[in-house]
Amino acid sequence: MPQVSQSARKDKILVVDDSPENLLLVESILQQEGYEIFPAKDGWAALALVKQFAPHLILLDVMMPGMDGFEVTRRIREDPSLPYIPILLITVHDRPSAVKGLDMGADDFIRKPVDVDELLARVRSLLRLKHSVDRQEQMVKVREDYMSRLAHDLRAPLFAAERVLGLLKQGAFGDLSPPVLEAIAILARSNRNLLEMVNTLLEVYRYEFAQKALDFVRVDLGTLAEEVVRELTPLANEKGLSLTLELDSKDRSPSNLQVLGDRLELRRLLTNLIDNSIKFTDRGSVRVRLYQSPKRSNSDEVAKAWAIVTVEDTGPGISAQEQQFLFDRYRVGKHRRSGSGLGLHLSRQIVETHQGTIEVSSEPGRGSIFIVRLPAIT
Repeated sequence: MPQVSQSARKDKILVVDDSPENLLLVESILQQEGYEIFPAKDGWAALALVKQFAPHLILLDVMMPGMDGFEVTRRIREDPSLPYIPILLITVHDRPSAVKGLDMGADDFIRKPVDVDELLARVRSLLRLKHSVDRQEQMVKVREDYMSRLAHDLRAPLFAAERVLGLLKQGAFGDLSPPVLEAIAILARSNRNLLEMVNTLLEVYRYEFAQKALDFVRVDLGTLAEEVVRELTPLANEKGLSLTLELDSKDRSPSNLQVLGDRLELRRLLTNLIDNSIKFTDRGSVRVRLYQSPKRSNSDEVAKAWAIVTVEDTGPGISAQEQQFLFDRYRVGKHRRSGSGLGLHLSRQIVETHQGTIEVSSEPGRGSIFIVRLPAIT
């Protein structure tokens, strides 16, 4: 009898076959290797056992009465509550049967009569795959938990610092000299920037780990843009910039520019893009324009309307080389005011979640135009 490893003893294998002889044969082969075997005589029993203990591997006969192996595979793969479980199909048929099974979601197949060495090799291969996937998922969970805790632990002292700096500026601890007030203002700006970076980091990870809960409703994009522009106008005024909003609609009404989306995330998107343009523009203007434009597909389908937002600035511009990676994660610009490299990446995630597109048109020394297209409600 071969020596059994400790890891093999822990692997649970579900063997499904309507033939008692085949079931006993496969079960005996695998038990000799130290695997824990759970037999099932039909598809219904197999699905119940999968729900009960989620095996590490399923050996599944294709031809069974009532529910064949294809249907069992399909149901397992369509159940979001189940973890990833490799499925090895056992079939007497030729290649078309195997192809159908793989298309249904199976991972591998083996033909009857089963060769013992081939069976064990495929079992070991699929169990390695299972353990590799489980390790990766565990690493993702640890990383997600770490980032969430880190963001929370960082935000708490930053909020406290913001409150204390605010009290200092208001004179709560006595009168302060102008140089001290200026230093406090610098500290407050730096604290806000750091808090913004932490919040952006947390939002990026929520998107990347599919934990971002969105509430899609009808959003008046024009009205939303007016709110954001109004909020950011003082920031533009501080730098001597002109910040304008142009609504190109039939009656100049924002209500003609409606999209289906999460209002908070769309507000974050507009704030991000406009604030970015203000931040990197020293002279001139930032112009926000909203309009609706039809876009026809390659087929003869009815034209699809798009709500388009452009944010144009007179800043330093962006080189063609930088534009290639501008929306990538942690890709920061080469200018002296480069940020964390997450803002535009988050903007792209928001846009793509809303089934839209985002791009940039720019030349060094001639400013930049960011263009967002979102499906419009007509």
